[in-house]
Amino acid sequence: MSRFKAIFLDCGDTLIDERTEEKLPDSEVVIRADLIPGAKEMMDSLKAAGHKLILVADGPRQTFVNMLTHHGLWDHFDARIISEDVGVHKPDARMFDAALAAAGLTRDDTWRTVMVGNNLSRDICGANALGITSIFMAWSTLRTHEPANPSEVPDYRIESPAELPGLLEKIEALTKYPVPFAQR
Repeated sequence: MSRFKAIFLDCGDTLIDERTEEKLPDSEVVIRADLIPGAKEMMDSLKAAGHKLILVADGPRQTFVNMLTHHGLWDHFDARIISEDVGVHKPDARMFDAALAAAGLTRDDTWRTVMVGNNLSRDICGANALGITSIFMAWSTLRTHEPANPSEVPDYRIESPAELPGLLEKIEALTKYPVPFAQR
């Protein structure tokens, strides 16, 4: 039995290389961008392992449809929580609550989820506030790698997408069952 019931994933500089984004003229909608090296293989591996994958991303819905469909990743996600749809951006708890609900979980299940993202003030801070295991994707240098305060300190850090499946296995091994009855 897997500890993790859902893996929440950001998109920009977690799956997609933000430096390669091409936007529609006078728009925030991205029409195409390159994947980070190893992102497709990571997503294929996580999906093949049976993980429930939830996109938790800030931006226009059409951006993610465009980029992820182009690379064959849109359908890897069991649900897509996008700020344009929710009406708020991370670290707002409503983004994470929507992701939990989409996974069939509640705040009592946050210990059974993980958030992977590149933005300490949005992805990591938001996950930490709810007790979601936070993993900082330190692949890009577009944003700071230094936490501004304790709320931005990630539980784990990876340098590339290829490291995520192994890290999840390591975390699983560190948290062997049985878990306390109150956490089941």
